[in-house]
Amino acid sequence: MRRMTVLGMATLMVLATVLGGCATMKQAPYKADVVVYGGTSGGVAAAVQAVRMGKSAILVGPDVHLGGLSSSGLGWADTGKKETIGGIAREFYERVADHYADDAAWEYQTHEEYTKIRGGRHDPNEDAMWVFEPHVAEQIYEDFVKECGVPVYRDEWLDRESGVTVEDGRITAIRMLSGKTFRGKMFIDATYEGDLMAAAGVTYTVGREANSVYGETLNGVQTENADYHQFFNKVSPYVVPGDPSSGLVPRVHDEGPGEEGSGDHRVQAYCFRMCLTKAPDNRVPFTEPEGYDVTQYELLARYLATGWDQMFKKFDPIPNAKTDTNNRGAFSTDNIGMNYDYPEASYERRAEIIREHELYQKGLMWFYVSDPRVPPAIQKEMQAYGLAKDEFLDNGHWPHQIYVREARRMVSDFVMTERHLRRQEPTPMPIGMGSYNMDSHHVQRYVVHVEDGEDYVLNEGDVQINPGGPYPISYGAIVPKQGECANLLVPVCLSSSHIAYGSIRMEPVFMVLGQSAATAAAHAIDAGQAIQQIDYDALQTQLLKDGQVLDLGK
Repeated sequence: MRRMTVLGMATLMVLATVLGGCATMKQAPYKADVVVYGGTSGGVAAAVQAVRMGKSAILVGPDVHLGGLSSSGLGWADTGKKETIGGIAREFYERVADHYADDAAWEYQTHEEYTKIRGGRHDPNEDAMWVFEPHVAEQIYEDFVKECGVPVYRDEWLDRESGVTVEDGRITAIRMLSGKTFRGKMFIDATYEGDLMAAAGVTYTVGREANSVYGETLNGVQTENADYHQFFNKVSPYVVPGDPSSGLVPRVHDEGPGEEGSGDHRVQAYCFRMCLTKAPDNRVPFTEPEGYDVTQYELLARYLATGWDQMFKKFDPIPNAKTDTNNRGAFSTDNIGMNYDYPEASYERRAEIIREHELYQKGLMWFYVSDPRVPPAIQKEMQAYGLAKDEFLDNGHWPHQIYVREARRMVSDFVMTERHLRRQEPTPMPIGMGSYNMDSHHVQRYVVHVEDGEDYVLNEGDVQINPGGPYPISYGAIVPKQGECANLLVPVCLSSSHIAYGSIRMEPVFMVLGQSAATAAAHAIDAGQAIQQIDYDALQTQLLKDGQVLDLGK
C-alpha cells in the first residue's frame, strides 16, 4: 500500500464514512480480460505483459504513483545476480540506462563523475543500469502503461469487507470503496499487502514460521544469527542506566526474544527509503517534525556515546548527487517492532502506522542534526544532507511508499522454503529466478538480563545469508491451492516461508513474477482452464520467448 497523502487519506475517509462502503453506489462495471490490483513494479509488469499477450488489461489500486518501492526511493536496486533478470524487468533497467545515456539527464553531476564514484557498481558500457532516481523510475513505469494503452485507475481502494464477488470458485468482480466495479476473466493481486488475495478467501499466513514447519534452519526467532545491525557495544535499556526500577526507555521490550527457531506473529521492520542530497541548490534541510519526542532516540544517543559511527554506510549514491538511504546499524531508519498489526490492519490503522513511521524517521534525522549529544563530526556531516527538492513533489519531498518488506504470504499447495533456495529440494515449474541473500531485517528489540551484571539491549531477527547461488521460483508459488480460487495469481505476496521470502522479495523479482503471472493468465483464458491447470510446457516456451530467465545456462 502506498503511503496515504493528505488528499488520498481524506478521500478514503469520506468514502468510508459518507458512502458507507459504497453499497448504494451504482456504476457500470469496468471490464477487461485481466484485472491487476496494485500499481507496484510487479503490477505494472503484469498489466503490460497481459496486453503484449493480446489481452485487455486494467491496472487499478490505491497507488497514485506507479512503481511501488522502485519509484519511491529504492534506487539502489537489489539485483543479486543480474544474469537472472530478464523480460520486462530487464527492459526496465535498460530504459534506465537509455535515460542516463543522455547528458541532459545529469544536472547535479556528470555521468563520468558518477561512474567514478561507484566504480564497479555501474558500467557505462553495459546495456542496463541498476541505479536510478525515483522520478526517473516512475516515468518509465508511466511510459510502459501508456505505450500499451493500459487504463490506470488510481487512488482506488478495494472494499475488503464485501467488495470481492466469488462465484463457483472464481472471482467475477471486485468493487472499490469509490463504488467502481471491475470485472475480469483473470485477476492478479500485485499489492505488497495481499488485500485482494485475503478478501477472496485464499489461505495465507503472517509472521515467522517455526523452523520445524518446513524443515528450515533460518526461520522463526533468530538470536544466534542476528550478527548484523546489532548493538556491538552494550547499552542500558533503563531510563536510569543500570536501574531496572526506573523503567524502560522507548523502543525496547522486556519479554524476552522467544525460543530460538520458534514461530511468532512478528514481521521484519519497515522504513522509508529516503532520497537525500548534499547539492545546495537541490537540498531541503531537515526540520523538526510536529510531535517530535527526543526520548524516542535515547538508545541511539547512548549508542553514539560508545563510539559507534557507521550511520552513513548505507547512504548509497544514485545519480545526480542523491542517495538511496537505507537502514544501517542497531538504531537506524528501520522502525523495529512498530508494524506487527500492519498486514491485517484496516486502512485507517495502516495510515496511523505509516504516520508513526514517518514521524519516527523524520525525528531521527532531526535528532542527528540538532541534538547536542550527537558527536560534532557526525552532526556536521548529517547537516550537509537534506531531502532532494526535485523528488516527491506532491508529498513534501518524502517517499510516497513505505517499505513493506513483508506482510501477508499466501499458503498454497507449493511453498518456497529455505530448502528450495539452497537447492536441497527440487523446484518444479520455474517461472523466474531469485538470487539475493536470505535477508530478514530485525523484528524486535529486547532486554538481555545478566546475573550479577548490568542488563543490556539486543536486536533480534536479522539474517543475511547467501542461499548458495541463484535458484528457480515455482509457478506453484503464485497460484492458490487447488480449489480455492481458479482465476487469481499472486506474484508479490506469494507462497513462501518467511526466510525464503527474505530473498524473493526484491523489486526485480516482483517484475519477473508479475510478467510470468500475466503470461499464465493469458494462457488460462485461451485454454478455458483454471490457473492451476494450465499447460506448463506451453507457459515455459512463452516465458523463454519473452526473455525470462528460468535457469542460468538455458
